[in-house]
Amino acid sequence: MSFLKRLFSKQEKQTLDEGLEKSKSHVFSKLAKVFTGRRVVDEALMDELEEAFITADVGVETTMRLLSRLRKRARFEAYMEMQDLYGMMREEMAALFHEDNRAPEGYSIPKSDQPHVILVVGVNGVGKTTSIGKLAHRYKSQGHEVILGAADTFRAAAIDQLKVWAERVGVPVVAQNMGADPASVAFDTLQSAVARKADVAIIDTAGRLHNKRGLMEELAKVRRVMDKVVPGAPHEVWLVLDGSTGQNAVEQAKQFLATTDVTGLIVTKLDGTAKGGVVLAISLQFNIPVRYIGVGEQLDNLQDFHLDEFLDSLLPERLEDGLDAAEGSAE
Repeated sequence: MSFLKRLFSKQEKQTLDEGLEKSKSHVFSKLAKVFTGRRVVDEALMDELEEAFITADVGVETTMRLLSRLRKRARFEAYMEMQDLYGMMREEMAALFHEDNRAPEGYSIPKSDQPHVILVVGVNGVGKTTSIGKLAHRYKSQGHEVILGAADTFRAAAIDQLKVWAERVGVPVVAQNMGADPASVAFDTLQSAVARKADVAIIDTAGRLHNKRGLMEELAKVRRVMDKVVPGAPHEVWLVLDGSTGQNAVEQAKQFLATTDVTGLIVTKLDGTAKGGVVLAISLQFNIPVRYIGVGEQLDNLQDFHLDEFLDSLLPERLEDGLDAAEGSAE
């Protein structure tokens, strides 16, 4: 079995490869110690693989499930070319996620007579507002009418930043003053979206977790007022996580999932980190699809998350290619 090849443009794949270069080198710096000079498949090798993946931010759950599959398939105490074992490992990792339905085909705005409403949550500093700007650019480029709502009224800077993104992308934004009721901003945004016959309304929210009860109550109120204007809104609640924080991103996800219903994840800042393996941990651990990943600063560097393409960039087909990249990074 080989990785499925999707309709991914050459430019998108190149951007993904470049964005994950540090993560690929990091993963292979761990794997190099396992595969170099080895020939016998035994428990010692499996233990070293376990340590390599966990320390490469792939996560404990992902690692244990992968090795369980690998143990069932590999012939223990047998001589095997390491490229063969490596290829087997790649195949089992892809199969693990596909069978667990963690391989979304990319997100499309559904056709509707009402605006499609996306609520965006996440702590400050994870790239939440930037992601909203890139989402607006993406959907506008696809021919959709987009409107933004600045419901993160906890910080004046958040409102100003969203206004800058709205101007840059060329979409309207609904905003009030700092300290305004976020639910009021959300209400006004959806009323404007309906009046303008917008296809998509993307609403920013306050990025804080120090008061879980307050956050939960605030989001619940925002949901209630949205539903009054557009029945069923919000249709999506997307949590933005900073991939460069590694396992801290997993902990943030746990905290937000305890306070609100999240339907999708956006993992940012993967181009500047060696911790890209955390996307696999997040993807498998939570029963929520990763919708987008951030692999650069440009407007179009927020990409659909395609598991096969991600794995192909993180784990090259030939073991030697990954080992060479790891050695080059170490020099």
